[in-house]
Amino acid sequence: MPAIWYKCQVLDVEIVNSSVRRFFLSVGNDFPGFRAGQFITFDLPVGEKRLHRWKSYSIANAPNGDGILELCIVRHAQGYGTTYLFEEVAKGSTLTFKGPEGNFVLPQNLADINLIMVCTGTGIAPFRSMILDVINRQLPFKKIHLIFGARKEEDILYRKEMEMLSSTHPNFLYDVCLSQGPDWPGFKGYVHQVYLEKYATAQTENVFYLCGWTKMIDEAVANLITRLGYDKSQIKYELYG
Repeated sequence: MPAIWYKCQVLDVEIVNSSVRRFFLSVGNDFPGFRAGQFITFDLPVGEKRLHRWKSYSIANAPNGDGILELCIVRHAQGYGTTYLFEEVAKGSTLTFKGPEGNFVLPQNLADINLIMVCTGTGIAPFRSMILDVINRQLPFKKIHLIFGARKEEDILYRKEMEMLSSTHPNFLYDVCLSQGPDWPGFKGYVHQVYLEKYATAQTENVFYLCGWTKMIDEAVANLITRLGYDKSQIKYELYG
């Protein structure tokens, strides 16, 4: 079945830091809606090759039927897509996209498992969508633990929001690990140390969702299976490049 392409209008572009922006899109009434954790794919006017033109980004807001999508995008130095999005796209721009797609969505049995979300950088986008969806729909959940890794304190995405949620929902836990934060009071180094410490004993109710760059995910999968003894069925991931 051929893909259905839609048009969307950019409502706003918010600068988060030197390399990350939030894009708010109005997708119109034809868009079928999405499940928390899914992504859309742009067809950008940046050349003839599909590899350059088609760029996928996870939706960062929760499904709410208002026809607005939020994307949280990091700029890549050699990226055709993000160069266009950061330099050419502004409020009022029109973009072409398809979707939603993807099976990186919430498990059905949240009340019976500990859902551990491990991410770096803009890999937080699908997790934010999932967490807000759980909160908005008041879904019962045993425990959700978001573990976020970044370099510096200014790179912590959605920090205030996640801190607020962790303070108001006792079974939502939030930890940040910084690799370049000498004065940071929390975890220092790489994100792996957090789950290695907190989930060192393999338990069947622990389910790990991973989102980030290939290297991070490869290392996390190896740690969980080889070092800690988790079954591969307890691990699900979404790659970012």
